[in-house]
Amino acid sequence: MSFSMYAREISPPVRISLLVVTLLSLGICSELKVRVRLSDGLIGEEILDANGENDAITVEFKQGDGTHITVVFDFKRDVRIVRALILGEPERGQNQYQVLCFVSRLDHHEIIPTESMARLRQKNPHLVRTAEERRGVEHLHMDMAVNASHVGHLNMLIHNVCKEAHEGFYTRTADTKHWLDKGIEAIEFEPLPQTADVSGLQRCPSTLDLWQPCVCSYHLRLEWLPCLLKYCRSRRGAAGKANPYKCGIRSCSKGYRFDYYVPHKQLCPWDEET
Repeated sequence: MSFSMYAREISPPVRISLLVVTLLSLGICSELKVRVRLSDGLIGEEILDANGENDAITVEFKQGDGTHITVVFDFKRDVRIVRALILGEPERGQNQYQVLCFVSRLDHHEIIPTESMARLRQKNPHLVRTAEERRGVEHLHMDMAVNASHVGHLNMLIHNVCKEAHEGFYTRTADTKHWLDKGIEAIEFEPLPQTADVSGLQRCPSTLDLWQPCVCSYHLRLEWLPCLLKYCRSRRGAAGKANPYKCGIRSCSKGYRFDYYVPHKQLCPWDEET
């Protein structure tokens, strides 16, 4: 993987100037652009931003059908936000676009820390990257709705990312318990009907009536993530001890599947049998 953690030696005056610029940029964000092959075979570009001040990493890309995906890894609050802005088909009675937001607890082993992400430097920016490790699909059953108007109590970042997801904002019971233990008011979350609570509830592709409730699924895959740090051993010093140091990253691809209740099938046009 042609990403380097360190710059070459440069003259002291230039080094000092670059250091000032680097420190200022790391306080705000550090951006990396990676060309990847999407699941539909098209070439896309992931934009990865490391925000050192908020201790968060944002990944954005556009799918072949125009859907804009944003994934935020918030290390400070153990929160992962997945946002999908899906373009509609007005000729089929759909809105111009619909926003989905799925909020869950962050697994810190999913991506490298923000500080390490901010240090990455890219070579060969026009090269199409393929992840070294293809991870499986994480299946999340979203059984709680989030009140978008009060989510700022939990995380202003969530509010800013998901404020347009008025009828498509979901989380999980296990995660809400974790956040409630931190003092978040219970009014923020509303349980969704469970499969057992609604007689005859089926998956949306198997539901014929557009106005019947059903279980909708949304799938996506991040084709390239810096998921692990690589360590090398330095030459043995005077004491004869070799110390490990960070010398690169390992890249991963990871899929997500979100299942959630919708009051009628028309709200789930992307979950269709092929």
